[in-house]
Amino acid sequence: QVQLVESGGGLVQPGGSLRLSCTASGIIFRLNAMGWYRQAPGKQRELVAHISVRGSTNYADSVKGRFTISRDNAKNTVYLQMNSLKPEDTAVYYCNGLAYADSGSWGQGTQVTVSS
Repeated sequence: QVQLVESGGGLVQPGGSLRLSCTASGIIFRLNAMGWYRQAPGKQRELVAHISVRGSTNYADSVKGRFTISRDNAKNTVYLQMNSLKPEDTAVYYCNGLAYADSGSWGQGTQVTVSS
């Protein structure tokens, strides 16, 4: 069963930056595409960025040009660099393997709050 530990969230002013980290265990990390998801209050969880096994990346239109996803297979860790943050980026951020997103196995997430 996949186990995920997210960190790096916090309170930041609009225009600021944060770097999220997520360490995965229980899966062969290097063989799994990984994604960052977020869930804002009252909204469905959404996929904001994902990275393939080979390092190809894809982003939701709402974060394109501001967020960068990367991975370190030696550390079983996926990162999300978030720049030019906006209040609408406020959410709990989660990571997961794309193949596991429907499994019900999620970490505790990390809260990101963008506010002045």
